[in-house]
Amino acid sequence: MKAVLDEIRKLNPSPGGQIDDSYSDQAQQIVPDFRLDYENGELILSMPRFSIPELRINRRYAEIMENGKYSNDRSQKDAATFVGQKIAAAKWFIEALRQRQNTLENTMRAIIEYQHDYFIDGDESSLRPMVLKDIAERTGFDISTISRVVNSKWIETHFGVFPLKYFFSEGLENSEGEEVSTREIKKVLRELVDAEDKHNPLTDDDLVDALTAKGYKVARRTIAKYRAQLDIPKARLRREL
Repeated sequence: MKAVLDEIRKLNPSPGGQIDDSYSDQAQQIVPDFRLDYENGELILSMPRFSIPELRINRRYAEIMENGKYSNDRSQKDAATFVGQKIAAAKWFIEALRQRQNTLENTMRAIIEYQHDYFIDGDESSLRPMVLKDIAERTGFDISTISRVVNSKWIETHFGVFPLKYFFSEGLENSEGEEVSTREIKKVLRELVDAEDKHNPLTDDDLVDALTAKGYKVARRTIAKYRAQLDIPKARLRREL
């Protein structure tokens, strides 16, 4: 029976789901927006995807503007006005890009500063509770601005590639009154389940007791919520023969 169950677990319950006409979905590749290196004890941030181009005026257009200033020809004056408007629009566009780059960089630097210990080695236990408001207060930007920056942005670190949303989590107090990240609690929860006796798996009540013994004050309903978020089945579904 155990051999049969092991074989069944390897099967795909939805074989039709492997058929997909969307090539773009299958070929999707993550290109990090930020890169964080750790060299000589220092965190170094770079933004390879966001380089501001230098604005240059084509000599031909510069001549049109210059000639139009002193010409009595109506067509030349109109041409000079048109070129001037386009150059002004180009300057505005470059300035908008520069402001966007500054917003992205300042937000990312605030996140790195807030989670400095975590970015040293990627240890989840060092990940501090952090919400959008925390970064908004540090940067002076509106919460909605921080939300737009964080959305769909990725960073490459020396220990992996992560979406910026990964670093945000709520906090809970431990037995010593210190605030710890919910991500840290989920990590401990996963470790407890991985190390359990599969012939007698831990129930949610058992997990509450185990976390309490480790200093985490978590309610049973919270355990059930975190377990669902981690795709961990109930105890009776984790039982093995």
